[in-house]
Amino acid sequence: MLPLVTRDELKAMLDAGEVVVVDTMPPAYYAREHLPGAVNIPGFPYEEAARLTDELAPAVLPHRAAPIVVYCANTPCRNSELVGARLVSLGYTDVRKYREGIEDWVAHGLPTRTAAG
Repeated sequence: MLPLVTRDELKAMLDAGEVVVVDTMPPAYYAREHLPGAVNIPGFPYEEAARLTDELAPAVLPHRAAPIVVYCANTPCRNSELVGARLVSLGYTDVRKYREGIEDWVAHGLPTRTAAG
C-alpha cells in the first residue's frame, strides 16, 4: 500500500509547486475535471493499468525522484493504487496517494480544472 497524503497536505504541496499530481481516472473523466496541474495516467480498465502506466509515465513523469501524488475518484476507487504501485515498480521513489480522491477535493470547495482550461 502506498503512503497516504491528506487533502490539506496535498493542497499545501500544490500551492508551493512541490508535487506532481497524477489523475488516474479514464481520459474522459480527466477532461471533465481534475486537480490543478494534474497529468493523466488512466488506471482503468484495471487490467490495462500497468501497460498504460508503462507507456505514459516516461513522458508525463520524466523525473523519477520527483514527489508524486496519485488520486482517483474516492476511497473505494482502485485506480490510484494500481498506477502508484506500478510507478514504484518502475523506479519512482516518492509516490504517495490521496486516498479520498477528487470527490473529497470538490466537496471541500477546492479548485479543479478541465481539459479546456
